[in-house]
Amino acid sequence: MRLVLVGPPGAGKGTQAEFIAAHLAVPKISTGDIFRANVSQGTPLGVEAKRYMDAGQLVPDEVTINMVRDRLAEADAGDGFLLDGFPRTVPQASALDKLLADLGTALDLVMELVVDDDEVIRRLSGRRTCRGCGKIWHVEFDPTSKENICDRCGSELFQRDDDKAETIANRLVEYADKTAPLVDYYGAQGKLVGIDATGPVEDVTVRAIDALRSYGG
Repeated sequence: MRLVLVGPPGAGKGTQAEFIAAHLAVPKISTGDIFRANVSQGTPLGVEAKRYMDAGQLVPDEVTINMVRDRLAEADAGDGFLLDGFPRTVPQASALDKLLADLGTALDLVMELVVDDDEVIRRLSGRRTCRGCGKIWHVEFDPTSKENICDRCGSELFQRDDDKAETIANRLVEYADKTAPLVDYYGAQGKLVGIDATGPVEDVTVRAIDALRSYGG
């Protein structure tokens, strides 16, 4: 199965992607992993991407898409894959459709993890990161025994700027503007399925896998 996972920040895409990819026995492919691999290996695309990143600029779609093309052409993706974090915009989705057509295939399904903005803010703004070991805790879902002190190493916890409510609100606005239109794009193709992403991780995984089974996955 060839699957794309979409959803707002805090929807649990990374966690669910691991479970779903394991269930389908296909590689989980994230743009973050692809970028790191190309940069660390010094590929021509990696060198080009690093030039933009070092200048604090966004990597152009063309470079990202070419990286995705190379990754999808690898042997382990021959029988399917799960894309996490790509595409992020309708132009990227259109380019992905063309890329897959060039490879003689197409997406089977796009799964949207559905969660409302208030829940996203609750999830992300409660995260606290350890200054020592880097472990992420949560004031509500995974609290430490002593407030703002890491149970693992005893170091101080802090709230990253990315996890502050005002920053999260801005990220949600950007998501609504750039990424949410993918729902209409794939819905028009008849490839979209929505999954309620609230509640325990295990419950969300069960819903996702039940949905996949109904589509033959």
